[in-house]
Amino acid sequence: MTFDPQVFFEALFSTSYLIGAVTAISLAVIVQAVATVLGFFLALGRDSKNRAIRLLSAGYVWLFRAIPALLILILIWNALPQVLPVLKQGWFTPYLGAFFGLTLLETALMAEILRSALSAIPPGQIEAGKALGLKPWSTIWHIQIPQMVRVAIPPTGNQFINMVKMTSLGSVISLQELLYTAAQDVSRTFSFAEYYSAAALYYLVLVSLFMVAQSRLERKYSWKSSPKRLKKVTTRTESLEVSNV
Repeated sequence: MTFDPQVFFEALFSTSYLIGAVTAISLAVIVQAVATVLGFFLALGRDSKNRAIRLLSAGYVWLFRAIPALLILILIWNALPQVLPVLKQGWFTPYLGAFFGLTLLETALMAEILRSALSAIPPGQIEAGKALGLKPWSTIWHIQIPQMVRVAIPPTGNQFINMVKMTSLGSVISLQELLYTAAQDVSRTFSFAEYYSAAALYYLVLVSLFMVAQSRLERKYSWKSSPKRLKKVTTRTESLEVSNV
């Protein structure tokens, strides 16, 4: 059997593959957003002065870092409905199952990333916030988060790109994303090369676009001064010196 370009291009420009790509992107965006927020609070819990909160946070991170993502999805979709009959109803779709499973895993990973970013902030700045009379949450909002964002952008961007690819694991619980769509076509025609190549090209294009966006975001929030900003500061300094003269 040879590679049939017509089958490849028909799959590439078909509505089902486009819907599969939208499903993968939307799931990755929602999971990453929710996991970042939850991971932030979990990161604060890891460094809490309360021993119970610290142990619970560490236990969560240990548990979901240890279990493979594929097994988490299978447990949620196949095993959990045996324990909770409410999950056997129609509202519990593969999309929700994938969302819960991937969010549980990603929250643990983001907690470690954000914890590292928080630890990169010099303790003296937090003490300075206290000296200025800022409340704990004001110190976090005005001092820690702005600096943490710059440090956390590169690893968070990498995590998001990994998440886009990890949505393909949802195919094992019948989530109709790219890989599931390709597998359905392959099961009907046995044209492995054409359909799986079309799915691979979708992932290649999507990940490339997100890598470009990540690179621009990293440059925007880089610690280094941009040439334009440096020139503006230099010009302003020179003008001040001239005015002083």
